Amino acid sequence: MEIAPGLHSLVETQGGFVHAFLIEDGGGLTLIDTLYSAGAKHILEAIKNIGKSVMDIKQIVLTHAHRAHLGGLAKLKEFSGAEVYAHEWEAAIIAGERKQQCTTLLPVKPLILWPLQIASRIGPPARACAVDRILRDGDQVGSLRVLHTPGHTPGHLAFYWPQRRAIFAGDTLATWPEFDQGWPCFILNFKQNWTSLRRLAELDLDILAVGHGDPITRDGSERLRALLKKTGHWPGAN
Repeated sequence: MEIAPGLHSLVETQGGFVHAFLIEDGGGLTLIDTLYSAGAKHILEAIKNIGKSVMDIKQIVLTHAHRAHLGGLAKLKEFSGAEVYAHEWEAAIIAGERKQQCTTLLPVKPLILWPLQIASRIGPPARACAVDRILRDGDQVGSLRVLHTPGHTPGHLAFYWPQRRAIFAGDTLATWPEFDQGWPCFILNFKQNWTSLRRLAELDLDILAVGHGDPITRDGSERLRALLKKTGHWPGAN
């Protein structure tokens, strides 16, 4: 689904209504995250539907190294030859050299996520794939500015597209099953995550493109600041 000119939202119900995003900005396609399925079928169908080929993918940028966002990575890398970009801390997990850190197996609200907590422990990891380029805060990838947004994981990244007033927030933020900071049962450092969200809220945003749940396509900054005020994490909030 095209949510803004040159910006396509891709969804897979498996993995918790996980989303990936395709960007057309005149320099080929940039893919942000790769959904859950190892065969990448949802992404390949979406590329075909916009009249493009998998070979048009020039770069794949990853928000973090959780399975739901890495499923199609190895296959898409193989098909396209695209370069893969990620934060240094996440790169070893993506390459299969280290396991992801997990949080508690005890049920945490919202309880609908408990099966995903269990699956993250017992399910197979995504197929390993080498990272071609390490990203750091302030780097530029095509039209995207890289923001280091730790909390959900230590090397979590967000990507800002100023021309579309869009932030690709990964799992720093979620809209499913409710609009809130990323899923509490998977956040490794809550203090860092709220700090990262405050940083995002200072940007000029219409679109909040999140890792789980439908993107918000209007008044993104206002929606995010309202969430921070409601939870007492915005300066001056009661």
